[in-house]
Amino acid sequence: MTISAKSSPMLITFSVMLATIMQALDTTIANVALPHMQGTLSATQDQISWVLTSYIVAAGIMTPATGFLSQRFGRKRLFVWSVIGFTLASLLCGAAFTLNQIVLYRLLQGVFGAALVPLSQAILLDTFPREQHGKAMAMWGVGVMIGPILGPTLGGLLTEYYNWRWVFLINLPFGILALSGILAFVPETPKDPNRPFDFLGFAFLAIAIGALQMMLDRGELQAWFESPEIVIEGLVAALALYMFIAHMFTHHRPFLDRHLFVDRNFVTGLVFIFIIGIILLATMALLPPFLQHLKGYPVVTTGYLLAPRGIGTMVSMMLVGRVMGKIDTRLLILAGLALTSLSLWQMGRFSLDVTEFMLVESGVIQGLGLGLIFVPLSTITFSTLAPHLRTEAAAMFSLMRNIGSSIGISIVTALLSRNSQINHAGLSEHVSIFNPLMHAPYLPPSWSLDTTTGLLALDAEVNRQAASIAYIDDFVLMMWVTLCAVPLLLLLRKPRAVAGTPAPALHAVAD
Repeated sequence: MTISAKSSPMLITFSVMLATIMQALDTTIANVALPHMQGTLSATQDQISWVLTSYIVAAGIMTPATGFLSQRFGRKRLFVWSVIGFTLASLLCGAAFTLNQIVLYRLLQGVFGAALVPLSQAILLDTFPREQHGKAMAMWGVGVMIGPILGPTLGGLLTEYYNWRWVFLINLPFGILALSGILAFVPETPKDPNRPFDFLGFAFLAIAIGALQMMLDRGELQAWFESPEIVIEGLVAALALYMFIAHMFTHHRPFLDRHLFVDRNFVTGLVFIFIIGIILLATMALLPPFLQHLKGYPVVTTGYLLAPRGIGTMVSMMLVGRVMGKIDTRLLILAGLALTSLSLWQMGRFSLDVTEFMLVESGVIQGLGLGLIFVPLSTITFSTLAPHLRTEAAAMFSLMRNIGSSIGISIVTALLSRNSQINHAGLSEHVSIFNPLMHAPYLPPSWSLDTTTGLLALDAEVNRQAASIAYIDDFVLMMWVTLCAVPLLLLLRKPRAVAGTPAPALHAVAD
């Protein structure tokens, strides 16, 4: 069902995209400001991490509820209150003076912001006819993909030239403009006030997501499964997920519609977007510390070097939106996977002497590749779904992308720490008076084995080299993960008819 509105589809698009960009920016914009926030709020490293954890956990738990809340109260009403709540929570975050306050307000940000991205995607899919879904997803994808990529750049600039509070206060103009546009242009959808709420199903899913996010976020600080806390969180997540799946397939009106999981394109799309989530934010989690700690770039320069990645994504998305329908969607995704793999292969050849041109080049290529994947994938994932399932499906699509990002960041961070230690031990074996190379005339005089200062200088260099190799190992790992996604293309099918009428078998299941 396509929304019929007196207002222009472009005005609707502009309004919902403002909300999407606002929420997407917040996934990464606060990361670079954490050290400054830590000093202002007198918090430890472990305590300040709750500024990120509270947002991630709250958003993860509330995202699956978007479909139910949209049907129960109306999509426009839910969107309006989500924007109001997110904007006010951002204002409170910018005005916070204690750690407890900012953690609470970030929690509220996550609760209200969870629905913004899936609602905007569902609205655009309903606003445009199916033959223009590629164009709609290109515009939507710009906000979803550009936000996390440009977040560190914008956050670094605001923190450097103003202060950390502006990484939250910047949401106010976006929120006010988005709210005005939504109220004026976005039409309301039919409500189903009699739809029952499957509290048990929601509770199982919320516990599973919350425990998983806590495990992923705190794993590195707690030495992973050497800590009883992480073991308990992992067991709780696995048990709750099992209970949710069993409940979903046995309850007569489950929290998530079973029809979603009998659509092959949608299920394959969920696996795909999970992998894209790993690549997107895991790369963004690795590059800033690589550039700042090993290359010695300041925050602003790091932001400038990362910005071309977003430009590549934007260009790619706008181009692919024009060719969608003329080229097989699966071929576009294959080209995107190839470009993304190429960029990660280039990153796997980085060293401490990597030039700025090489950094920008690999970033632009990866941006082009991600854009080629994201738009066609977002289109084909929903192409065979019934329209009334779109909001619920969009929530699951966003949830899987976020979980993929969380798992990807946790894996590469853990491997970075572990491999750095292993590499340090291996390289240190060669720092010995019995190694002829340690007496070579071209070595810096400060690298002396005879003085404490010289040994400290050597250890610092060994640390840099060990970390550099560990970063390279992570980039190569992500390259192989990307290549492993290629066979999934065989599971995607081109839609033969306009989605809109569920198959009779699905009605039978529902009854």
